[in-house]
Amino acid sequence: MTENEISRIVLEESISIHRKLGPGLLERVYQEALYHSLRKRGLFVLKEHGIPIVLDDVQIDCAYRIDILVDNKVVIEIKSVDSLNDLHLAQTLTYLKLGGFKLGLLINFNSFLLKTGVRRVVNNL
Repeated sequence: MTENEISRIVLEESISIHRKLGPGLLERVYQEALYHSLRKRGLFVLKEHGIPIVLDDVQIDCAYRIDILVDNKVVIEIKSVDSLNDLHLAQTLTYLKLGGFKLGLLINFNSFLLKTGVRRVVNNL
């Protein structure tokens, strides 16, 4: 399955969760709901996946954790904030670069309409 096919499924499930739960809950609630929804769809899903950092030939394990990693291809960063900002975007892009991933979705569940709270983040490797 391609990154675009995976992202389509992630967006479908995210919208469904947002319609059922609404905005304003903690990020952890949306993370758990999306994790279980994607697994029900048959995808391989990891949550709180650690990304090691190599600095001066020393590997620092679990320095950062990806909220959700789907099929070892698509990074999902979940937020529940007033609005997304450049730091959220930079954080997601850093996760993509550190892990060698091409595509990330930054999803703010604290949006009136979920589609206004989604940003595609592309790592041009």
